[in-house]
Amino acid sequence: MLYVVPTPVGNLEDITFRALRILKEVSLILAEDTRTTSVLLRHYDIHTPLRSHHKFNEHATSSALAHEIAAGRDVALVSDAGTPGISDPGFLLVRACVQLGVEVQCLPGATAFVPALVDSGLPCDRFYFEGFLPQKKGRQTRLQFLAEQEHTMVIYESPFRLLRTLQQLAEVLGANRLASVSREISKLHEDTQRGTLDELIQHFQQQPPKGEIVLIVDGKHE
Repeated sequence: MLYVVPTPVGNLEDITFRALRILKEVSLILAEDTRTTSVLLRHYDIHTPLRSHHKFNEHATSSALAHEIAAGRDVALVSDAGTPGISDPGFLLVRACVQLGVEVQCLPGATAFVPALVDSGLPCDRFYFEGFLPQKKGRQTRLQFLAEQEHTMVIYESPFRLLRTLQQLAEVLGANRLASVSREISKLHEDTQRGTLDELIQHFQQQPPKGEIVLIVDGKHE
C-alpha cells in the first residue's frame, strides 16, 4: 500500500497519531528532502529508512516505485511540509499506483492554505486554488484569468516575489481588492496581514516579507 502522509507545516506537534504510527510501521519513507524529514523522524524517534522522491526525479522513478509497492511493500510518501501533491511532488506516484491497482490511502492532516484561508476573513465556503503562479511564461494569462474569478483565490508565493505579485494583482484586479497575506503558518513568528492590495503593498515595502507565504485574494464582485 502507498500511504500519503501529511507532515507539519510549522509546529512539529501538528501531526496526527495515525501519521506517526504509519511512519513507524512502513518499510520505507519517500521524502522530498531526506534532511528535512530526518528532523521530524528524530523528534519522534522514528527509524524507518528514507529515500529521496522529489520533483527532479519523480518522472523517472514513479513507475518503478509503484511496481515495488505492488510487489508487496508498504511505503509512506511525505513532502517537506503539508500534504504531498498539493504544490508538492506526489501526483505522479499516486497516479502510477492507481494505474497498477495499488491501494492508496491519503491521511488527513496539515496543509498550509486551509488555516490561511479561514484566517483571512474572506469568504471560504467556495474558493479557487491557484497554487504557485507561473514565474514567466503564461503569468499574465493566469492573472487575467484570476481577474474573472468570483470565488476567493488561494495563491502560494515566495517572499522574494510577493511584492511583485501584489503589484501585478493590483494592476489587473484593482488596488482596492481585499486580500490577506499569511506567513510562517504554525511557526513562532506566524503573522497575517489583511487589507486592500494597495495597503498590503505599502506594508511589505516597509517590512520586507520572510518565510513561507499564502496569499488569499477576494473574488470578483459585480
